[in-house]
Amino acid sequence: MNAAANEPTAPREPAEVPGYALAVAAEALYLANLLILPGLACAALCLLCLRHRHTAPALARNHLRQTFSASLWAAALLVAANLVILFLGGYRSPHTWVVLILYFTTCHSALVCFGALGLARALAGRNYVYPLIGARE
Repeated sequence: MNAAANEPTAPREPAEVPGYALAVAAEALYLANLLILPGLACAALCLLCLRHRHTAPALARNHLRQTFSASLWAAALLVAANLVILFLGGYRSPHTWVVLILYFTTCHSALVCFGALGLARALAGRNYVYPLIGARE
């Protein structure tokens, strides 16, 4: 039996997968939005999603959908944390620090971990669905 006939025809290198660069860019922008360029990176991610939502290869479409959905969840959780702070007495209240510490140690760090996993999967040329907040296909 010929061993070469049994080998998969899939690309050997992750960078050869169609949509690789776009998937990596989406995940990098998502992490940049959470960590270093909030708002600006989100706007760039939104433009990337709008531009490529119908024309992107499957890998890129998956990562664009996941990062856009996760960005919406991140914004909603940030708004919710601020509403809780306002409800508990405003930003001068001692409860502010409790809410902020809880938000950053639970919500924000989980979103960053999901983004790091998504970036690793994109760099491997694989699809990824964010746990809990990912867009189901």
